[in-house]
Amino acid sequence: MTRVVHYINQFFAGQGGEDAASSPPQRQDGAVGPGRRLGQLLGPDFEVVATVHCGDDDASGRPEAIEEVLALVRQCDPDLLVIGPAFTSGRYGLACARLAGAAASAGVPVVAAMHPDNPGVEEAGTAPVVASGQVAREMGPSLERLAAAARVVAEGRPLTKADGLIAGARRLVGLVDEPAAVRAVDLVLARLAGDRQATEVPLPRFDQVTPAAPVDDVTQATVALVTEGGLVPDDNPDRLESARATRWLRYPLEGVEALGSGDYRSVHGGFSTVWANEDPHRILPLDVAQDLEAEGAIGALHGAYLVTTGNGTSVGNARRFGTEWAADLRRSGARAAILTAT
Repeated sequence: MTRVVHYINQFFAGQGGEDAASSPPQRQDGAVGPGRRLGQLLGPDFEVVATVHCGDDDASGRPEAIEEVLALVRQCDPDLLVIGPAFTSGRYGLACARLAGAAASAGVPVVAAMHPDNPGVEEAGTAPVVASGQVAREMGPSLERLAAAARVVAEGRPLTKADGLIAGARRLVGLVDEPAAVRAVDLVLARLAGDRQATEVPLPRFDQVTPAAPVDDVTQATVALVTEGGLVPDDNPDRLESARATRWLRYPLEGVEALGSGDYRSVHGGFSTVWANEDPHRILPLDVAQDLEAEGAIGALHGAYLVTTGNGTSVGNARRFGTEWAADLRRSGARAAILTAT
């Protein structure tokens, strides 16, 4: 019988939502929440002996939390640690990835699941991560893939793309048919034949963005306020998404003296919005910007603010938003922007 420990966050463990995001690492005997279905999918040769869970804020924000979670896992003497799925949830994904990396370094067989766009993917190190769906309503097929991958790991076999592997380059020790010199020549010949992707060690690709030059004289510049904090008029008239945003919006600031509680609210689904809704200036500092304009510290305040929701947003959409924001602000004469982020 293969002993499995399952790691999930406070939400899937039934402990609560944002109100429980700071809860410390805890362990429960047996399967909890999605772990029950995971156990069924793994089959009769596997047993989910315990579930370890932790609040997203605690697990992703407190350096000692991952070691505490791993200690709880190791107390169960598992044959396999299964983590997630985390979908596109940022804090949950980071916690899952860091736990997977720590477990792999400690010699604990492990597999995690999250969406390829989850920022946690890059944090997993050499630990295997398989693709899940984007959102929790895709839990069923995501657990099916995770369970299949877990069986492969339990057998001591490496995961492949066919298993849904999405983690970065992993260097595995193994036997090959040809010596290094022959393989190197084969790679050179493949490159000469036009195959630019031929490699034994695929490297991660990172975007590089050259920062804009400083504004020469900000006292003469029009400055814009932009945010990914999901701040919209209270009725959310344009239905900005709370997560996985596909668009951004523009709302006027001309004639707006203050962002009153009850007039504006944050629809961001990735953090507790209580304090933001109590005083929307905590997300969009219109009050301070107006003071700076009155003092002459900035030339003028742009007449509108740009907003989206930076919660599980795909890299492709985020890149598009940035490009479109820059073009929009340039057309309207803004020379600088203050971006507030959550």
